Amino acid sequence: MSTESHSPSTQGTRARKEPMIYVIDDDEAMRLAVRDLLRSVGLRVEIFESSLDFLAFPKLDAPSCLILDIRLRGESGLTLQEQIGKRDLRMPIVFMTGHGDIAMTVKAMKAGAVDFLAKPFRDQDMLDAVANALARDGERLAAEQTNATLRAAYHSLTPREREVMALVVAGMMNKQIASEMHVTEITVKIHRGQVMRKMSARSVAALVKMSESLGVGT
Repeated sequence: MSTESHSPSTQGTRARKEPMIYVIDDDEAMRLAVRDLLRSVGLRVEIFESSLDFLAFPKLDAPSCLILDIRLRGESGLTLQEQIGKRDLRMPIVFMTGHGDIAMTVKAMKAGAVDFLAKPFRDQDMLDAVANALARDGERLAAEQTNATLRAAYHSLTPREREVMALVVAGMMNKQIASEMHVTEITVKIHRGQVMRKMSARSVAALVKMSESLGVGT
């Protein structure tokens, strides 16, 4: 059980977007040491004694990373890594261990761990590993947000506008699109203008990239 008072529901919206570090280690002294180190540089930290405590704790929608001991009492950090993957908790994992070996490190890294620190580790090595993990997770969240915004914009298009968009990204000119859709060129221009506005696309090239990201019209 964590020694922290877990109450994310009381935090403001701004605080929810600040990075969060989760630490799982059955060694209380290590948990507290890692917590204090990370707090010393202004990071928010939640600590846990077991994987069950961590899995039961509500996760914030903010850049995060998990610092995980490879050997927990009665369980394996590698097993938790698998469970996290199955639950689609895609936060980066930094493993730490006092009993690591090459095979264990390779397995953890192949499964997506971003770093593997042997105890005792230098404070700076831990801080560097966490900074790298948070940067990676921040990029993931930003990409997901951009994609969500893009999909919302695409869904705001009418069926006719989506048809025009598909033909535009296919490289067809207005006259060709008009012939394909059996409408006037003026009508195509109107729909095309609506597509560019709703998708916030400044050029056809930008619209093509959006189409590729969405997996439509190509």
